[in-house]
Amino acid sequence: MSNHTQSIGDRVKLPFQFDVQRIIDEVYQMPMNNFIYYNVIPLRSPAHFVDPSLPTPPSTEDYADGSWTDWLDTQELKSSPYLTKVVDMFKQHTKVTLVRVLRLAAGNIVKEHTDPTLGLEIPKSVIRLTIPIINAPGVEFYLNNEIVPMKPGECWYMRLTDPHRVINNSTEDRINLTIDMIPNDWVQSLIKGS
Repeated sequence: MSNHTQSIGDRVKLPFQFDVQRIIDEVYQMPMNNFIYYNVIPLRSPAHFVDPSLPTPPSTEDYADGSWTDWLDTQELKSSPYLTKVVDMFKQHTKVTLVRVLRLAAGNIVKEHTDPTLGLEIPKSVIRLTIPIINAPGVEFYLNNEIVPMKPGECWYMRLTDPHRVINNSTEDRINLTIDMIPNDWVQSLIKGS
């Protein structure tokens, strides 16, 4: 873990460094189905998806902050002690909602888009932290048309309400861990560096 936060407007490199090899070892123990283009492995999901015996939550008009459902760790997370430790570190300080391993196939792109509820400035919302796991040369994450220089094991907050896209010009799948959470005072002070 480094000792300071680096901030450049729409992106913040947070003061954490995670053990990439331990994460890779655990991710490769998960069901890594063949896929075309994009693949998602849920590690923490709405409770009724994890345990189908639980009732579906009632309808709501506001899904942004994750309060519409309870959230549970999936079997993939429970079987991954180091990833559990990473997620639990954040759970000690705030409510963690959706956690996923995201895979973008070699030679593919994620077109430019915005996520209207994933910004610190959005009331009643969550924010997403990104931890690159495999980010080979040729993988480019653009935020507001500027590359975010993320390295494996680092932890980044990005204002995803702004336009962003991903280009994977490498010969390897790009794999990231994303952790969504309520931006309480602890999270805000971490991101703002105060």
